[in-house]
Amino acid sequence: MRIIASKWFAAIAVAGAALAGSAGAEEKWQPFNPFAEVEKRKAAKREFAAEKVPPAEARPYLRPMTSPEGQPGPVPGERAPATAKPPGLEAGQPQPADAAQQSVMRDAIPPSVEKGDLAPVMASDGSGLPFELWQGLDAAAIEGLMNDLEIPPRSPALHNLWKRLITSDVTPPAGAQSNTQFAALRLEALYRSGLAKDAAAELAKQPAANDPLFATLAARNELASGNAEKACEIARQSATMKGSVPPLLKGQAILLSGYCAVLANDAAAAGLTAELAREAGVEASAGLEALDAFSIGAKPAASQAKRMSLLDFKIVERAGGAPIKDLPGKSEPALLVALGSDSAATPDTQLQAAEAAARLNALAPDDLAATYQSLAGGEAADALLTGDHQQTALRRAALFKAAVAEQTPMKKTRLMRALVDDAKRQGLLFQTLQMLAPVTATINPQPEVIWFAETATEIGIASGQLDLARRWIALAGGPGGAPAANLGHWLALADIADPALENRGASLSALESLAVTGKFTPESLHRLATVLDALAYQVPIPLWDAASRTPQPNTGYLPPTGVLSELQDAAKKKEFGRTVLLVMKALGPAGAEGAHMIALGDSIRALKRAGLEGDARRLGVEALLASWPHTALN
Repeated sequence: MRIIASKWFAAIAVAGAALAGSAGAEEKWQPFNPFAEVEKRKAAKREFAAEKVPPAEARPYLRPMTSPEGQPGPVPGERAPATAKPPGLEAGQPQPADAAQQSVMRDAIPPSVEKGDLAPVMASDGSGLPFELWQGLDAAAIEGLMNDLEIPPRSPALHNLWKRLITSDVTPPAGAQSNTQFAALRLEALYRSGLAKDAAAELAKQPAANDPLFATLAARNELASGNAEKACEIARQSATMKGSVPPLLKGQAILLSGYCAVLANDAAAAGLTAELAREAGVEASAGLEALDAFSIGAKPAASQAKRMSLLDFKIVERAGGAPIKDLPGKSEPALLVALGSDSAATPDTQLQAAEAAARLNALAPDDLAATYQSLAGGEAADALLTGDHQQTALRRAALFKAAVAEQTPMKKTRLMRALVDDAKRQGLLFQTLQMLAPVTATINPQPEVIWFAETATEIGIASGQLDLARRWIALAGGPGGAPAANLGHWLALADIADPALENRGASLSALESLAVTGKFTPESLHRLATVLDALAYQVPIPLWDAASRTPQPNTGYLPPTGVLSELQDAAKKKEFGRTVLLVMKALGPAGAEGAHMIALGDSIRALKRAGLEGDARRLGVEALLASWPHTALN
């Protein structure tokens, strides 16, 4: 997927500056800086402010200030102590008569505010991202950053951020010719992420024009949405349009014409498009082989391709090819999503494809829930909960459907717990926890189902419904409402996830006993310390001590040299889009769970510094949740 994406993004590159200025350059010291004296005076005033002055309560018109680092800073309107010499004068030098007046005037001027200290103007599109999302970048630079990314991100937290990034309605990147290129870049990113619905919404925003680039993108997206006839109609229209199309996309346009020829039962046209595709540099694929076979009246042979695109599959299927073995395992995200809603496929194939798409985050948890509901059988709850069962997609769908329909709290919670256990073994834990949040919200926390409190808490935290999690923690705490010791560590995790919490750090004491008694594995303990430190918590000393007694893990994905330095630079400059793309690059293909401790900590710090604290905390929770200690309460 990474190689294909790199080829595409390289294909649609246009000439232009890669960055508006050097994004990674460090600020240099300037020996002839005209503001050097001003900086010297500011430093001197910070030293004077440390001397004894009347308390702030006695001066209600003054507001003490601190620097971003928390150090005492100058107080506007405060007069320098009489014993203080004006900045810039050495001891023993005569002071000018108006020195005190100059000092007062200088102190009356509010300190300068750096651009990085200002809160960004947020977009009004509901994305939760700044309006100047792409400042400092043009379309070519964005394309360069996307080249090596795994699309879609395997991390649920990063995928949420990625989707908001490429669908946000904000100021486009700089560059006179960047709008068209950037729009095409976003459409390609959405398609390769399996987000055909979102791509269709973006296409609807494009002005109606005879542009073969957007026509080709629209035709391919219609095919992904199951509208084959409309896709072919757009493809025929695009053939008469004037304009340039990147080579890779041009090859796909030719293959799409071949599919339309097969759809029209035109063997001669299918053979011609196969020849044209090879001349255009299209590599050998199952779809190309199927066009050759169809042109001579033969059926395509069983494909041995390691990767199957949506277009290849549609050509093979229409040409009468044999069913492809292990299709969900070798399909691109767009094909997985299409298969999940393909009524011509068997329910088992649809469910397997939908689950594979959900693992890649190409299918949202709500959409997976809808697929489960529509394709599950009618097994009774008792039959699903008794006896030995194979771990199949059909059973997981049946468990979900039964849990939604069940009215008895005890049986309902048992069905949900069985689904969570099965999903964890299948690599679908986070997605399933999010999918079960609406079902959990219908259950009233009560003593009869207290055993389910930990699972409900886990569901609430994974889905971001922290009030739901805290209600179940309170149930486990007994009549007094205080969290019980066995779920106190879950309250700490809920607090880590909460960007609006005021009394931050109060629940961390529950983690100390778990740390010293070995309830955390060495790796999870270091990961916890890394997340807390990156979020600027005062990490409890016992937790630090427990972590220091074990060697720091040196496993996990570590990005190439220079990526983390670029990430810090982007966050410092509040270059939001660049920060997000570099976080994706820094964490690697497995996301927060599979990242090296250094990359994880730097990524969380960068998001927090860039003003994306909610996303930083979601990333931290994702890094911790899978290995978070469970109790016997479950």
